[in-house]
Amino acid sequence: MTDRRDDGRPSGGRPAPNRPHGPRRPALRPGNRPGSRPGAAGRQREADGDGPAVLYGWHPVVQALGNAQRGLQRLLATENAAARLEAEFGGALRITPELVRPSEIGRLLGPDAVHQGLYLEAEPLPAPGLDDLPADALLLALDQITDPHNVGAIVRTAAAFGVAGIVTTARHAPGATGVLAKSASGGLEHVPFVTVRNLAEALIALGERGFTRVGLDSDAPESLDAVTVARPLVIVLGAEGKGLRERTRSCCDLLARIPFAGAIRSLNVSNAAAITLYALGRTET
Repeated sequence: MTDRRDDGRPSGGRPAPNRPHGPRRPALRPGNRPGSRPGAAGRQREADGDGPAVLYGWHPVVQALGNAQRGLQRLLATENAAARLEAEFGGALRITPELVRPSEIGRLLGPDAVHQGLYLEAEPLPAPGLDDLPADALLLALDQITDPHNVGAIVRTAAAFGVAGIVTTARHAPGATGVLAKSASGGLEHVPFVTVRNLAEALIALGERGFTRVGLDSDAPESLDAVTVARPLVIVLGAEGKGLRERTRSCCDLLARIPFAGAIRSLNVSNAAAITLYALGRTET
């Protein structure tokens, strides 16, 4: 389904249902408003994961509404967005939306948020442990990638390639809410985060379970197109600029680089993740 206007109005859509508003809840306190623009309080809440997960935009919200594992707390929708939800879910919608004007959602998220008339407060998803992951899984591990746009784009790519989980640390990682969730475009509902205290120790544990650990490194002698590996497999990605930390590198079975033919010799980490997953993730076991 294609994205619609930021205010939730579909082109040529049918009228919104005549639905009562129901009891109105008090507005969120300024310190609890998600997103980066309203101020430091919003940024800190998103980074710390304190409170509900905030999802906005058509794809993140619709995927969350359709995920039985996702507990729902509060749904705000414009009239036209509510009509789209009714067409999508019918009587199966698990929560009754509060009908609001687009500006009310904009006040919660900030002026730059592309909310498409939908705002959802939800429970964080259950987080599996390393031992809960399938024995033949394809995994990603993120080494201190902190930009929520990049991590969200990686989650979206991971969902497209059937990644079973993303291993990341509790610190130096963005929360699975707000901007990250919007960039993931619904991928959060399909690829769980596995949060660990120490990434190197997690990679060692995965190696003991038989996982091949491939680190992406621009200075690696081996080209990605020459690597042949089978699952179980974990692809390890480092932050742009810093790359993989030394201890993380030492926990990899092999390091590989993306071969470049042009003048630019680097890529955004989410683009690099997509190329690597295409090259290695489709390898037959």
